[in-house]
Amino acid sequence: MAAKTIKITQTGSPIRRDKTQRATLVGLGLNKMHRTIEVEETPEVAGQIRKVQHLLNVER
Repeated sequence: MAAKTIKITQTGSPIRRDKTQRATLVGLGLNKMHRTIEVEETPEVAGQIRKVQHLLNVER
């Protein structure tokens, strides 16, 4: 069975955000506006997305 992937696009700037939110974006592989990545849907990734959901656009 193929793993489900999530398409994530960074839509918000990490400027004036907490260090932990910036680190979470880097952990997801995002560091510049309008970058898009595809990651495997895991509980760890879901937690990271939840932490910075106001800076992301998520497509399942």
